[in-house]
Amino acid sequence: MPRIELVTGDLTLERVDAIVNAANPSLLGGGGVDGAIHRAGGPEVLAACRRIRETMLPDGLATGDAVATTAGRLPARWVVHAVGPVWPGPGPEAAARRVRLADAYRNALRVAHGLGAASVALPAVSAGVYGWPADDAAEVAIGSVAGATASPPLVRFVLFSERMHETFSEAASRLGVEVVELDAR
Repeated sequence: MPRIELVTGDLTLERVDAIVNAANPSLLGGGGVDGAIHRAGGPEVLAACRRIRETMLPDGLATGDAVATTAGRLPARWVVHAVGPVWPGPGPEAAARRVRLADAYRNALRVAHGLGAASVALPAVSAGVYGWPADDAAEVAIGSVAGATASPPLVRFVLFSERMHETFSEAASRLGVEVVELDAR
């Protein structure tokens, strides 16, 4: 199992090998984390995403999948774009989409591992604009990372608020997963 760290801060400032983008299927930028990564990474990230759309993924990236690009002007080497699901509301569809959310984390870690990344920083995928309830999003995230079969040795969750940080810490405690708490950056 990788070393799992939790910190409150700005994902785009993390000095790690790979940063995970909570991308939308188009890979062409958007709001929230996706927009912030595209803005901070500069035109190189968008150009790399456009090449992927033109060559490998003309229909976009499927929910639960991940793909890597350059990090452009970010302090990382790569951006791993992972598409999480939109929260459908309670009901049977939520269980199926919960599996896709876990896939997004596992596939992002697998791609980062395949690149040779020793460290990766992740946001709370689907817990912002996509509306996933924070408690469940944190549990899926921590459980997926703890159970990943391929991962960089260091996985850092960079969370956008103290409240989300607390939510992830509580989820780790419920799951019996050891995490390292870092001071806010």
